[in-house]
Amino acid sequence: MLVVEQLPPDVRLPDYDRCRLRTRMVHIGFGAFHRAHQALCSDKLASDHGSDWGYCEVNLNSGELIAVLRAQSLLYTVTEMADDSLSTRVIGVVNAALHGQSDGIEAVIEAMSQPDVAIVSMTVTEKGYCHHPASGELNLQHPSIQHDLAHPDAPQSVPGVILAAIKRRQQRGLAPFSVMSCDNMPGNGHVTRQVIVQLARQQDSALAEYITRHLSFPSTMVDRIVPAMTPETLATLSDKLGCRDEAGVVCEPFFQWVIEDNFVSGRPAWENAGAELVDDVLPFEEMKLRMLNGSHSFLAYLGYLGGYQHISDCMADDHYLIAARQLMLAEQAPTLRTHDVDLTAYADSLIARYQNRAIRHRTYQIATDGSQKLPQRWLDSIRWHLKNGSRFDLLALGVAGWMRYVGGVDEQGATIVINDPLKDELARCVAATAEGAERVTALLSIRAIFGDDLAAQPQLVARVTDFLQQLQTLGARETVKQLMAHY
Repeated sequence: MLVVEQLPPDVRLPDYDRCRLRTRMVHIGFGAFHRAHQALCSDKLASDHGSDWGYCEVNLNSGELIAVLRAQSLLYTVTEMADDSLSTRVIGVVNAALHGQSDGIEAVIEAMSQPDVAIVSMTVTEKGYCHHPASGELNLQHPSIQHDLAHPDAPQSVPGVILAAIKRRQQRGLAPFSVMSCDNMPGNGHVTRQVIVQLARQQDSALAEYITRHLSFPSTMVDRIVPAMTPETLATLSDKLGCRDEAGVVCEPFFQWVIEDNFVSGRPAWENAGAELVDDVLPFEEMKLRMLNGSHSFLAYLGYLGGYQHISDCMADDHYLIAARQLMLAEQAPTLRTHDVDLTAYADSLIARYQNRAIRHRTYQIATDGSQKLPQRWLDSIRWHLKNGSRFDLLALGVAGWMRYVGGVDEQGATIVINDPLKDELARCVAATAEGAERVTALLSIRAIFGDDLAAQPQLVARVTDFLQQLQTLGARETVKQLMAHY
């Protein structure tokens, strides 16, 4: 357990009066990324500028981290790791912590309904929105949404819980809050607004109208590599701290947070702690999702199939390194709407970050939930190239790599455990088709991922089929090598 008195002198401790913090933000999803990103930024603001904006942290499902946090007086550590250095600080900006199952959903809704709360934020990954990734629409057939429609006062889903709190605040005459998504989705604020308003319309049209008129849903772009904790990194962290912090996280030094400045009841001055407040986040989101997250997913599937466990391992293979950079600059950059951004310098900075061997970012971790990630990371870019008649070989290879991966067997014949909300549908699709063109057509026909259009694009079908066959016969490393030799 984290014991502050035992920490080495170079660990930075909270140097502000934690009793002054007010619980003005409720955050759903106390995962590694939030701990190393938004909470860290708010902690710096409290330390350096006297901010009194504190967090109530909420996990709706897993309660282990919440229990650890409570046992540690709501403290945990963030350690920035470069190849040759470590820098650690204790985060003290958390005021309260709740677990939806053990504390009850009622406690979570009540926490959001306190008068001081001005922002409800979330990092719940794409699948937490219970939507169709291809369209952004609420998935009314999602089991949790079905439950919430039948039991609106005892919801299970993230949209349902937030909606219940909005309704309660309205009934009490309290000011509305802003709902801020910090997940990797284009227009994440728009998606959040859409699923909550659509769910509200199923319950009460007047409530939906109230939300539309009075709440705001600022979009954000977040960027920091925060790998999942492993026994190895936990041991490294324990050696550094002299004690074991089960809620501790490690991350790279790089930090970026771009926020649409659209808050109905105030916000922290995050710009004083390194965030950027802008009018339009979308160009930043697209740049990051397509160049960083898109290349990450490419390396995840092709790297995992090629036997590389970590992104930094992929970077040690010149063919993968060149492929990732070419994907960013030749196939993703032309699709962007950015202005006054040096995309070559941005791509080179991403490659340098990927080469940080202190950050053990597993390809398997990045490969999870692919059905939720592909639309915004690759598929919109593919649509752009199809419309403009330009080359998209690396994007097509990425799709083929995903298809090979969800086949469930790696190049050594070992089982791949597929972690994806659509894993059952993917498994049925794989079981019912032969490898090759038949499987490509079947997988492209999953509308929740590929929409209604891509399965009918013969150029895409042909390229993905060709690459899938190469992956099956040559393997991932040789396929990447041969493509880069003729790119």
